[in-house]
Amino acid sequence: MPKIGMEPIRRTALVEATISEIGAHGSLDVTVAQIARRAGMSSALAHHYFGSKEQMFVAAMRHILTLYGAEVRGALIMAKSPRERIEAIIRASFTPAQFRGEMVSAWLNFYVQAQRSEEARRLLHIYQRRLRSNLHHAFRALAPDEARTLTRGLAAMIDGLYIRQALREGPMQPGLAIDVLLHYLDTSLPQKDKE
Repeated sequence: MPKIGMEPIRRTALVEATISEIGAHGSLDVTVAQIARRAGMSSALAHHYFGSKEQMFVAAMRHILTLYGAEVRGALIMAKSPRERIEAIIRASFTPAQFRGEMVSAWLNFYVQAQRSEEARRLLHIYQRRLRSNLHHAFRALAPDEARTLTRGLAAMIDGLYIRQALREGPMQPGLAIDVLLHYLDTSLPQKDKE
């Protein structure tokens, strides 16, 4: 007889194990058996909860996006100006929890998965739209004529720093990534908006 209330606990354990396995392997080349073993359960139970490895990957990315969204919302609550909103988004993108190895690997592999999976592609588009919308809203107030270009540039730099970290080309601490992006922000804004 199944234990009542165990499903959410086991699903969470499988999602966290999926992220850890992707991080350990640096790719989506992991098996359900490896994920289940890391979660402390059988492959059959993992399949019971998710149905397929792809669904586990999508659930893991949904989990990562939920955590990221909470980080951004929390940071934006404290922001009082458009410049502070942009800085809040930058800082939320590079918290130690978001920028740790297994999360970075999961993000990079999420992009790969989005090329094959409609659901992963949909989640990626949601993330990108929200990121650009938040950035664009702030940039419009600071530099209306350049808002679109600045939005695209900063969003690309955020993703680019994740790619560099995933490929282990000059791994950096979250603080350094934040400093790089704040420098880009400060040098990109018109002089009057830096104050």
